Amino acid sequence: MIEYDKFQKSLKHLELQYINYKTLDSNLPQLLQEAVAESVIQRFETCYDCLWKILKRYLIEELGVTEVPNSPKPVLRLAGENGLFASSVEDWLKYADARTGTAHDYSGEKAEEALALMEDFVDDAIGLYQTLSGETWE
Repeated sequence: MIEYDKFQKSLKHLELQYINYKTLDSNLPQLLQEAVAESVIQRFETCYDCLWKILKRYLIEELGVTEVPNSPKPVLRLAGENGLFASSVEDWLKYADARTGTAHDYSGEKAEEALALMEDFVDDAIGLYQTLSGETWE
């Protein structure tokens, strides 16, 4: 049986911190605003990593897929082929690119690109959580 606790917890943390980011007081010092944005990116990275690993287990254990690669993009493509996403596989591949970009970008440009995707990612990840776990998101 697949445990979804880590995925759920990481997604909850991302969702809450993203709400904090969107509702930040623009009068706060720039350093604090940047810290919240960086926290959203860190929580996105953690959530994304949990998500694709859970997805891999689901493909193997629940759907019986025998040949599942050990890297995110092929897992996402397989999940798309198996009808696990409400949105397009291309959207999920954008999230994968954003995750890769945030790990190696120190200029902040990739972080801004990831933040621009965050609302869609959170919505899509919640939908995937509900599909995989069979639970309603609260």
